[in-house]
Amino acid sequence: MKKIAIVGISGYSGLELLRLLHGHSEVEIDGVYGTSNIGTSLTSIFPKLAFFPEYASLTIKAFSASEIMATSDLVFFATPAGIASELARELILADFPVIDLSGDFRLQDVNQYEKWYKKSAIHSDLLSKADYLLADFDTPQQNYISNPGCYATGTLLSLAPLYQSKVDLIAYDSVIVDAKSGLSGAGKKLTDSSHFVNVNENVSMYKLNQHQHIPEIFNKLKSWQNQTLPIQFTTSLIPVNRGIFVSSYAKLAKNITFEQVVSAYHELYDDKYFVRVFDQGHLPDLHQVVGTNFTDIGLDYNPLTNTLTVVTVIDNLVKGAAGQAIQNMNHFFGFDEKAGLDLVPIF
Repeated sequence: MKKIAIVGISGYSGLELLRLLHGHSEVEIDGVYGTSNIGTSLTSIFPKLAFFPEYASLTIKAFSASEIMATSDLVFFATPAGIASELARELILADFPVIDLSGDFRLQDVNQYEKWYKKSAIHSDLLSKADYLLADFDTPQQNYISNPGCYATGTLLSLAPLYQSKVDLIAYDSVIVDAKSGLSGAGKKLTDSSHFVNVNENVSMYKLNQHQHIPEIFNKLKSWQNQTLPIQFTTSLIPVNRGIFVSSYAKLAKNITFEQVVSAYHELYDDKYFVRVFDQGHLPDLHQVVGTNFTDIGLDYNPLTNTLTVVTVIDNLVKGAAGQAIQNMNHFFGFDEKAGLDLVPIF
């Protein structure tokens, strides 16, 4: 039985880690850490947990790298950007296993990080120590695992068959991605853009051409296909609690048929448990994946415009955060990939 610590327990991703790990047969949570409510019992802040005796003894503690390394086998950082870059140094230097759900180690290029995250790269000497792992394709090579962002996960899984194919299936200068996220993707901190009266019955586009997930998407696509060109990527906030809905568009390459594209998706994904490709004419929706670690993908083609449409849905808190982090942990420890994650959707 592996012992797990969580830093950032009171955020949406931290609580989702707690929920999912509760059903994991190979691990137990032995420490929870935060930057607020230090010394407060977990059950007093979240009374719903009082019915589970294993959480009665958990108290939110101030971060201590030495304590975590002495008592745990792995730690999750479910913290806002800028926290892990400050706190994780001692863990990295000790080569202690970390899975980081924040964006602090997703970009190995210092200039890229400072441009897109608008923060000084105080951890520039440590960036090379991190593995950026898209769980359905990558396996751990180092002990510091950087979990992809939620938009990046949905977008990369949407486009992977097009960029990993040995044959050029699309025109790489034609890719447009329109991604929409539920409100939990904005985090728990209240802002004008996430206030109920501004979000309810409304749709708003934000961070146009500036979203911090853009470079990690481009970097990964480039690792798959050296002909990769910048994509047009937009993000919008929609009035739902959970879920990411990604609509991707691209022109097919010359002499490529839609049937070839469909075949490429099945060839890549049919043996991947957490990615499901639907038959033509059946497009996925958010309700099919909310509460699960699945990625559902639907395809269609317009011969009049030679345009491929790929519709991809994930739960931003599970596949886009805590679920993929646990999937990466399962790979790291050699557990069954589905452990703690074989879930049905929340109806």
